[in-house]
Amino acid sequence: MHQDHDRALAFYTEKLAFQILTDRAFNEKQRWIELTIPGAATGIALFTPESHEDRVGTFVNSSWEVDDIDQTFADLSAKRCHVQRPTREAALGFFSAHTDSEGNMIALSAK
Repeated sequence: MHQDHDRALAFYTEKLAFQILTDRAFNEKQRWIELTIPGAATGIALFTPESHEDRVGTFVNSSWEVDDIDQTFADLSAKRCHVQRPTREAALGFFSAHTDSEGNMIALSAK
């Protein structure tokens, strides 16, 4: 979820190195932006459905597994991605969180 299409797109492409798959007008107010994650079979869509604007800046119900959580945490911190939670050990491995340009929490995990 995002409020500013260009700001969100810049965050994900410049700071996280995601690649644009689709960037088209959805209607007069919205854009549909699909991004691919280099080296992964998954991707994400940057889209906020009408009447869901109040959810921008909240918890995103996903977790991205990374190979080296300490290095990823350091890389994101160096790119000035706001730290939500520093790396800590959890029941299923290691966990940390940053926020994106819109305040949404990005959860990272590693085994």
